[in-house]
Amino acid sequence: MQFMTPTLPLTQPIVIFMLVMMIILFAPLLFRRLKIPKIVGLILAGVAIGPYGFNLLARDASFEIFGEVGILYLMFLAAVEIDMYHLRRNYKLGTLFGLLTFSLPMIVGIPLTRYALSTGWDTAVLISSMYASHTLISYPVVSRFGLSNNRGAVIAVTGTIVAVLLALVALAEVVAVRMSGGFDVGQLGLLLILTVIYTLAVGLSYPWLTRWFFRKFSDSVAQYIFILTLVCVASVLAKLIGLESILGAFYAGLVLNRFIPSRSKLMKNIAFVGDAIFIPYFLIGVGMLINVGVVVRGWGVALTALLMTATALSTKYVAVALTRRISGLNSDESHLMFGLSSGKAAATIAATMIGYKYGLLTEDMMNGAVVMILICCIVASVATERAAKKIRLRLTDEEMETEGPRQVGFARQIVALSNPMTAEGIMRMAIFMRSPLNTDCLTALYVRNNDDKVRMRMGREALKAAVGVAEAMEVPCREVERFDLNVMTGVSNVLREQDASEVIIGLHRRSNIVDSFYGSMIEQLMGMTRKMIIMSRCFIPLDTVRRIFVYVPVNARYETGFADWVARIGNLASQLSRSVSFLCDIQTADFIEARVNEGGYAFSRHYSDMENWDDFIILSSQIADEDLLIVISARKGSLSYSGETESMNSYLGRHFVRHNIVMIIPSQFGG
Repeated sequence: MQFMTPTLPLTQPIVIFMLVMMIILFAPLLFRRLKIPKIVGLILAGVAIGPYGFNLLARDASFEIFGEVGILYLMFLAAVEIDMYHLRRNYKLGTLFGLLTFSLPMIVGIPLTRYALSTGWDTAVLISSMYASHTLISYPVVSRFGLSNNRGAVIAVTGTIVAVLLALVALAEVVAVRMSGGFDVGQLGLLLILTVIYTLAVGLSYPWLTRWFFRKFSDSVAQYIFILTLVCVASVLAKLIGLESILGAFYAGLVLNRFIPSRSKLMKNIAFVGDAIFIPYFLIGVGMLINVGVVVRGWGVALTALLMTATALSTKYVAVALTRRISGLNSDESHLMFGLSSGKAAATIAATMIGYKYGLLTEDMMNGAVVMILICCIVASVATERAAKKIRLRLTDEEMETEGPRQVGFARQIVALSNPMTAEGIMRMAIFMRSPLNTDCLTALYVRNNDDKVRMRMGREALKAAVGVAEAMEVPCREVERFDLNVMTGVSNVLREQDASEVIIGLHRRSNIVDSFYGSMIEQLMGMTRKMIIMSRCFIPLDTVRRIFVYVPVNARYETGFADWVARIGNLASQLSRSVSFLCDIQTADFIEARVNEGGYAFSRHYSDMENWDDFIILSSQIADEDLLIVISARKGSLSYSGETESMNSYLGRHFVRHNIVMIIPSQFGG
């Protein structure tokens, strides 16, 4: 019998993995009791177990692989979690901050390093590029507090890409000068040309590939592997043309952002794997690089580390302060920006290793840079956590003051189902139309009026599929199967029993030429209830829809349910990050814009003036098979009902047979 003899550092794969899992599990719990942020705890744990600590683990290939993927994951998550609406609104300030947070460390750092550390100009530029670059090492804190779309966070993330890109260009040019003895303008021009080609290639091909794959394969595991593959491909291509792989991962996240809604199962899978494995592995690996002992070996390292750390943090702080004065951010948001832009890891570590390899850095400078990385990571984590807590508390207080116990427009939904083939799509539509803050239980309903075994099995399968979607998206859902006189009577009774605000149901598909657009059952339901009825027919997954068009009839603003359907469209467009074209008259457009602003819905929108039915006929030619048309209809006798309502139904029945359509019948007084 052979016994396993432990030696240090540990070499057995299972033992290594077990130890890392224990650190990921217990380190945050331990350091939380000491009031130390989780990120700092994982880095310090890496210091303790690494070759410069107790030497329990060597920084072997597993840490290099998982660590590299971890930093890519971090950048990818930062891009995916940004709402594109907020990014478009703040990209100018983000670019300005990126230029400031790069140029200030370079302007201050180059002469200071040159004369304080007695270096050459090339070494001074290299070290200053380390001051200028930063890593979003504390971004998981922002994500945990739900502040990904906070203005300060968006500006910081955008500025990170600008600063890192410029810092890496400076690093590449310093190395080129060191090797060739001169500045190569041609090489820089080639890099710019390749960057443009890369941007166009990824930006045009990835959306097409993703739409095709998502329509062919709905399995969340297959979609996750596909997305991760695209991120890796973008990172490798970026590396091949001379950029850093982290830039490729971030750009892939921006391109794929629209296909990964924040409440989707795919997004939860992406965040879960990153938070559980890759990002902690990266943080532990960063800690294993840090040799704290070098500080006490002599005053040279300590003074070098102090100078480098002070320069890096002070110039970042000044860049944040200048951006705050220009943008009007409050103090908590600016502190959040400082925290996000203070951390140093990927690009700084790369610059340190390259500088030492080519003789640009002495051993004291390299050790000083490592200590700077540790201190900056601690400062970044603490500053980000403190600022994030303050912002979240303030936002929570504001929500309680303005919304009270229930936000106006919160949906109490009944989702009526019978077909397992369409159940998942209808449930997703219902969930995306409700506020992310809505904690009311959603009801998945199947009504039968006989004991047909085949129909019963189909109905129960539809319920099972729909409830599975709700559970994956973490939406409370109750499952109800009801026997009633007929299907619509059962739906109407449940609406009353549960005091629901609306029912979501599949849009009727005409079976013969004399069949009406809605079908007899929907028309029966419209006569039984005055509550809002939403009918959905989508041939493609919601996350692959390109644009949303909304037809709004004249006088729709006078209906009782006007604010509610605007809220549903606002939630849908915000969570899918899609632009919306409202086809309506000018007066109605003003009312819609007021409700959207009041509700704080974040999506791009524009209004196409539509005065009469002929205008809609012309505008409808813009609607493609990959778009979603939402039609605000009306009940007979309502203020917005007219002859055009029947014309619309007839027109859709003839010309929009293959289009994705949602029909909304607004609620009326007494519903």
